[in-house]
Amino acid sequence: MNNENTGKPFYLTTTLPYVNAPLHMGHALEFVRADVIARYKKLVGFDVYFNTGTDEHGTKIYEKANANGLTAQEFVDAGFATFKNQIKMFGVSDDIHFIRTTDSNHEQAAQEFWKRVYDNGYIYKKTYEAKYCVGCESEKTDSELNEQGQCPDHPGIDLQIIKEENYFFKYSAFQDKLLEFYKNNPTFVIPEFRFNEIISFVENGLQDFSISRLKSKMPWGIPVPGDEEQVMYVWFDALTNYISTLGWPEGAPSPYQGEGRGEVLNLGTPTQPPPYKGGGEMQSLFEKYWVNGNPTQYCGKDNTRFQSAMWQAMLMAADVPNSHQIVVNGFITADGGLKMSKTLGNVVDPSDIVAEYGTDALRYFLLREVSNFEDSPFTIERFKDAYNSGLANGLGNLTSRILTLSEKYLDGCPETFTNSMQKACFDYLEKFEIKHATDFIWNEIQNVDKIIQSTEPFKVVKVDLEKGKSLIKDLVVRLHGIAEMLLPIIPETSEKILNLIKENKKPTEPLFLRKD
Repeated sequence: MNNENTGKPFYLTTTLPYVNAPLHMGHALEFVRADVIARYKKLVGFDVYFNTGTDEHGTKIYEKANANGLTAQEFVDAGFATFKNQIKMFGVSDDIHFIRTTDSNHEQAAQEFWKRVYDNGYIYKKTYEAKYCVGCESEKTDSELNEQGQCPDHPGIDLQIIKEENYFFKYSAFQDKLLEFYKNNPTFVIPEFRFNEIISFVENGLQDFSISRLKSKMPWGIPVPGDEEQVMYVWFDALTNYISTLGWPEGAPSPYQGEGRGEVLNLGTPTQPPPYKGGGEMQSLFEKYWVNGNPTQYCGKDNTRFQSAMWQAMLMAADVPNSHQIVVNGFITADGGLKMSKTLGNVVDPSDIVAEYGTDALRYFLLREVSNFEDSPFTIERFKDAYNSGLANGLGNLTSRILTLSEKYLDGCPETFTNSMQKACFDYLEKFEIKHATDFIWNEIQNVDKIIQSTEPFKVVKVDLEKGKSLIKDLVVRLHGIAEMLLPIIPETSEKILNLIKENKKPTEPLFLRKD
């Protein structure tokens, strides 16, 4: 699709999941939604750099490796291999880029980032005592704990008490700077109510936080520059992946030489995007995609503070441009709004859904049946009802009806197609309102079904062949428009429909087999 966006850079990243456990339904939501935006941006002409990867340092990883009788490096190597395999089940784009926080290039970038923040006067050393949740990999105040004195996001896990001499980030120095930044960027966090939450959080004051650990107690981390006794706190290290994947700082080794960084899904040899801008002037990947590419970050609501306040303050401290936007998802919950928990037995494994129903069926549910930004439940019953009504009886049945008529009565597919509705659909995607975009498409599916019921082309064609053919041709054109709008949403099915139209063939088997 050629338009004024052609060739413009756009940078999109997910958060990096830990490699200590399989990907869950919350990961599926984040990866699928980010993939939709990446595909949409490509369709409208943008040069997209889509980043993800694995967070591989910290206490959680170290303890899990020890429990499994492995070195930390052995554990994360296995976890990264599993992650790359698992992410395929979400149908993400083949050209997604991976980064590992154990890549040597990332470690060098994280150390350089530390040095710049330190040289700018925002890192100091002191002795302190704090309560620490290993599950969150973050400190907790008493006001954040439940009645049992535990983290509400990780009940049943006792907090660790940390008392040691560490390095601290001067977070408190950035309250006014962050509030001014938020004022000048009124759509920085999407949705607005999450933005209001983070503004309120910053207005209430910021506390300096520890950004290192004693190596003697927790050795699995990036060494602090100039201090062999300390390693970086996992969040301070991991957040820098968003720029280290682009080769920051300029002059660093190519991001395509790392162990995970620059690796492209399903491709044997990574290829570097052209590092040029208009007129042939050289441009680094960092300048192209971070400085000029409107860097956009997806995260879950439990990550909001880290992405929209902590990370932004860190960028300011290192004199690096801020992110462009942070898009915040709600949680996937169990029935009744309860948090999914293996202990409660209410967890739905995305791999089980994909194995039985297919990738596009999972994507459809997450994109249409889950709120744009609020929490939403995922149960097998809800999923099956949505699958049967929206896919088997909806899109699948409509495709079969139209293409059966087309194959029987038309000499071939129409020569030209127009899609006057695509812009309205894509306008929702531009605002990250993916559920609204998906609803828009299914409204059109229902409208076309009503047209068939009212015009009855299957009857008209038997008494007036030319009029019947005209009605059928119009239906094929409408189906083509639906398939084009579905390209970012359920790409595998969209391509199937477009190919069937091109070949003027009806499906030889249902696109989505109804499940009882």
